[in-house]
Amino acid sequence: MKKYSVKKEQIRETFRYFNNLNVLIIGDVMIDSYLWGKVNRISPEAPVPIVAVSKRERRLGGAANVALNIQAMGANPILCSVIGVDYEGQAFLDLLKAQKLSQKGILKCRDRITTVKTRVIGNNSQLLRVDDEVESDIEASETQQLLTLISYIISHDKIDVIIFEDYNKGLITPRLIAKVVELARSKSIPTCVDPKKKNFSAYKGVSLFKPNLKELREGVKLDVSGDNINELQRAVSSFRVKQKIDTVLVTLAEKGVITNSRKLKEHLPAHIRSIADVSGAGDTVISVAALCRALECNDVLTAAIANLAGGLVCEQIGVVPVNKEQLLEETLKLDFVR
Repeated sequence: MKKYSVKKEQIRETFRYFNNLNVLIIGDVMIDSYLWGKVNRISPEAPVPIVAVSKRERRLGGAANVALNIQAMGANPILCSVIGVDYEGQAFLDLLKAQKLSQKGILKCRDRITTVKTRVIGNNSQLLRVDDEVESDIEASETQQLLTLISYIISHDKIDVIIFEDYNKGLITPRLIAKVVELARSKSIPTCVDPKKKNFSAYKGVSLFKPNLKELREGVKLDVSGDNINELQRAVSSFRVKQKIDTVLVTLAEKGVITNSRKLKEHLPAHIRSIADVSGAGDTVISVAALCRALECNDVLTAAIANLAGGLVCEQIGVVPVNKEQLLEETLKLDFVR
């Protein structure tokens, strides 16, 4: 990496400033449901393990997990999404309330169900996932309702950064993206994206775009491995220029991350971790990267802190938000921090 250094006090100050930020999160929300138990035998009915359930748990998932990460970092998240008019939708609102998260950006749609991902975990390993969901795009009228709500929130709250958290569940449409990016630009609000394949090329002119390697390969029809960093950077540069994106941050799992902007192209290796579960790591990376972007941190620092944060949550089982104090402690140990 090119010669670069930052003072410890600047890092501490950055983490303190996170507390002043308002973050608008637009994306697909869901409930992450868990069945925890022990496996001691195989079923006589089929060659599958029998899980003796000892605990049931429900957590906020999808874009709502981004909200939890933003909250854990000390900032104020405002979530914009749709849920169904159903039992699960009410359960989702109850979870928001329990976490002291605002419900003002949540729309209820009668023709949709609330997304629930149920994970069955036996002996601390995920054995099965069952998804209840509708993946079709929301109606044009619902997109308009959402745009009106987003415009109102941007006008009445001091929004410092907007995150698109796309899970391909139909909330985020090309029209929604274009209108929000246009509105954000008129207000000088940075826009950060955690994309999926469906709308990959619709995010034109955003500030920060964060795919993982699989999403990048699918999105730009790229056949390159995470080992060939130079080829990856060339492909990312081409995509970034074509899409008029300021910065692209690609997560490469055990290979770390690459950051790519007009001025800078760097590869930051991963830190050695005891990986327990990668669920939700992308949510954490985009959350931390967006906060750094809101404070106009440079691309190296943004990538480094986000890279650390993603690794930390992989040490926990299930989808969990990042621990701010632990992240600060690890950031202060980075080799370019003096």
